[in-house]
Amino acid sequence: MRADALASAIVDDRSNGWLPLAVVATVGTTSSTSVDPVPRIAEVCGRESIWLHVDAAYAGVAATVPGYEWVLQGTADADTAVVNPHKWMFTPFDLSVLYCRHMEVMRAAFALTPEYLKTIEAAPVRNLMDTGIQLGRRFRALKLWMVMRYFGAEGIRARLGEHMRLARLFASWVDASPDFECLAPVPFNVVCFRARPAIEHEDLDRLNERILEAVNASGEIFISHTRLNNQYALRLAIGNLHTTEAHVYRAWELLQEKMSSSRRSG
Repeated sequence: MRADALASAIVDDRSNGWLPLAVVATVGTTSSTSVDPVPRIAEVCGRESIWLHVDAAYAGVAATVPGYEWVLQGTADADTAVVNPHKWMFTPFDLSVLYCRHMEVMRAAFALTPEYLKTIEAAPVRNLMDTGIQLGRRFRALKLWMVMRYFGAEGIRARLGEHMRLARLFASWVDASPDFECLAPVPFNVVCFRARPAIEHEDLDRLNERILEAVNASGEIFISHTRLNNQYALRLAIGNLHTTEAHVYRAWELLQEKMSSSRRSG
């Protein structure tokens, strides 16, 4: 997101009779793991009195790793922020953590207390039934507590850091190859890339589709895809607790093998 374009959009909305309600900045997009400039976006929202929500569902946990504190810069100025430990913190689906500076607003929006649920309370309590649509709540926090208890802060940081190191290593192999190229920066544990053979190929999108299909059919690894700048991109995501450098190197070997065979068959 461009902060200057955001400011212009707010002006345009108001001039057209619309009331801008909220802005959602993303820390680690699903497609390419890009990070919005949250501090600059927060400045715009503060100046314009607009609610700022930071979607750090995927990459927010990276801020726990030394050297990656920048990931959550500006989030302290947000009204709400979310992190999903089930995405990259080894927690079984589903578990989202919401931080909110205005819990009274949340309760005003969601609380619905019929007569039969009213109780006499000696002191205010945090009743989670007042913070969402459902009245009931599962004990999701127990799953996260178990993960944190087992690995500890240092254990979690070490594993996240290793995933990012492996992603950078894989990206370095892609950059060094005359037949592949990276299509986005690699700030975290996902590499977006594609085959681009030195020998011209008439349909790079279809070539990369065939590579993905062949690699996944092997049963050895699984990769996904996206589109970046209207180009078909392969995505390698490293997030399993047991993934090692040997697995990542085997993925690279397999991709090169399938590229050669897909090029011949194309």
